[in-house]
Amino acid sequence: MAVDDILHTSQHPLLHSNGAHANNNKKKNINSVSLAKWVLKFTMWIVFLAWIALFFVIPTDFGSELYADWLDATSGSLFGYTGSLLLLYSAPIIIIAFLAVPYLLISEEDQLQLQLQDCFILNNLGLRLGSIGLDCFAFLFLPVARGSVLLRLINIPFEQAIRYHVWLGHLTMLLFTLHGLLYLISWTIEGNLLKNTLMWVDLGVGHFPGVISLAIGLLMWMTSLYPVRKKKFELFFYTHQLYVIFIVFLALHVGHFIFGVSAGGIFLFILDRFLRICQSRKTVDIISIKCLPCGTTELMLSKPPNLRYNALSFIFLQIRELSWLQWHPFSVSSSPLDGKYHLSVLIKVIGEWTENLRGNILNSSGADLHLWPQTKITASVEGPYGHELPYYLMYENLILVAGGIGISPFLAILSDILHRTREGKPCLPRNILIVWAVKRSNELPLLSTNDMELICPFFSNKLNLEIHIFVTRESQPPLEEGQVHEATNSSPPMSNCCSMSVLVGTGNNIWFGLYIISSTLGFVILLFLLDIFYINPYEISSWSYKGLLLVICMLASVFIFGSVMVGLWHFWERRNATREACKDDRIILEKMQHNEIVAHNDSCQQKLASSISTYYGSRPDFKDIFGDISEKWGCVDVGVIVCGPPSLQTSVAKETRSQNIRRQRHHPIFHFNSHSFDI
Repeated sequence: MAVDDILHTSQHPLLHSNGAHANNNKKKNINSVSLAKWVLKFTMWIVFLAWIALFFVIPTDFGSELYADWLDATSGSLFGYTGSLLLLYSAPIIIIAFLAVPYLLISEEDQLQLQLQDCFILNNLGLRLGSIGLDCFAFLFLPVARGSVLLRLINIPFEQAIRYHVWLGHLTMLLFTLHGLLYLISWTIEGNLLKNTLMWVDLGVGHFPGVISLAIGLLMWMTSLYPVRKKKFELFFYTHQLYVIFIVFLALHVGHFIFGVSAGGIFLFILDRFLRICQSRKTVDIISIKCLPCGTTELMLSKPPNLRYNALSFIFLQIRELSWLQWHPFSVSSSPLDGKYHLSVLIKVIGEWTENLRGNILNSSGADLHLWPQTKITASVEGPYGHELPYYLMYENLILVAGGIGISPFLAILSDILHRTREGKPCLPRNILIVWAVKRSNELPLLSTNDMELICPFFSNKLNLEIHIFVTRESQPPLEEGQVHEATNSSPPMSNCCSMSVLVGTGNNIWFGLYIISSTLGFVILLFLLDIFYINPYEISSWSYKGLLLVICMLASVFIFGSVMVGLWHFWERRNATREACKDDRIILEKMQHNEIVAHNDSCQQKLASSISTYYGSRPDFKDIFGDISEKWGCVDVGVIVCGPPSLQTSVAKETRSQNIRRQRHHPIFHFNSHSFDI
């Protein structure tokens, strides 16, 4: 039996043995009422039509003869000619009025039957919509479990899985809203709106917690719409934290066994959320900070050598001086082969949070120009997340299309390819075309964050690299083109050299599996103990209360059993970590190498000049770009990766599809991939 059928039968008990006879009598009564209504309505229509016809027939010759005969037959009555005229012209409408009285009396009872039937239809439709919404809700939390083993199993990174969460969220809230609205209409028709809204029963569904859950869900839904989310991200972020209250009151609304429909996805989300809390509690040292003139900040963060990620990974970053609740995603701009003990991200000033971050850095660095800057920034990290495998290494030919700060992951890809080429590691890419669209020329120094000649000397002999830069809002090069603008650099003090934790993302799969297994077994054990020692002995029967106990067991199993495994995992990681002194030496060495890279920017610009083409006042024409590549590279597989705004992704995707449809036998096949993060 389906869940909604169980719910329906729990509220409406099955008929007794004499129910069939009752139904037969009810059908007979309904048929008699319908027949009486039909006879009365038919009679009234006949009288009414005859009365109307009278006014058209009397003026004719035939009507005049009938009228004379009528007067002769009735003029001898009590009222004479007056009575004859009243009887002829007024009696029909009075007869209709008389017949209308029993018709209305019968219709009043029949209308009540129809009203009850309408309420039943509304309630049943609302029940079905709520059941379908609960089915969608079962999948809602799976895409937002960032380090979920399920997402890693099917190789869907979080930045792409979040789209499914958005679509499911809209569908789920639409169904829940219609579910609640239909019940409100039904209760209004019945005249019991307030009573039913505040109802909270032990056996069955409690209405009042459902109203609270729906109200919170509507608030979360409205603030998550794209216009609100884009302009008021903080409002969206903070209201979305109400999901905890939403889940609790949903469990109180539907009860324990109906809530079990969606409990699996919520439990996996709780597992992921707890692990993220454990990871983010640890602060991470910032090895170096560099503020570029274009308004972009580069942070180099400390990481342990066993933290695995690839060039398309991203992290969530929290700066506690700015907010204890806000986490923002950033693509890594460094290759895993750049160094074992650091990871870099590029942060462009776009919103209020990034602007405050850059302001804090510049204010701290400019406090005293004669002293070594002591920037006060406390950072925490979640991740890295992203693709399990570096799929960009599977293509011998690559087209990387970036918009603005979207160049960040491509710098990491380029660095990774150069390191692999130098070290002789597996690496297919040999032809690389980078198409980069920027608004202003002051963003061009972002390319200098990687010194390609330093990473892989004479790389041009092994790698065919072309970079096409389109400066869209400048019609000609600035007067100071060719000059290198110095960046503001600072190296914050590192007391104990804390690196980011490996608990989330691509951490140790064995420990991650043990964490899931122990938490799940703990959940089963707690449910068993609760049933044996509390629910059965005390005869707990309230659906709402049992639903709340189910949620508590889910949380307790993760906090109790899961935390034990996380503690052992953390202890094991510490035992296998490199000693502090060795780590300090390595980090200092990397900092020296990093400063050497910064000092090498001049030579880097000169050696790359031959492979870089810059176009001012124009946008990339992808039809021409892909057409030239088709003729130049021939019949090969080309990986196309786009990182930028949605309009850029759409343009490249359309042209990729168009090229594949029109391709000739000697033209390449383009494989489209996107790497933009948009929530």
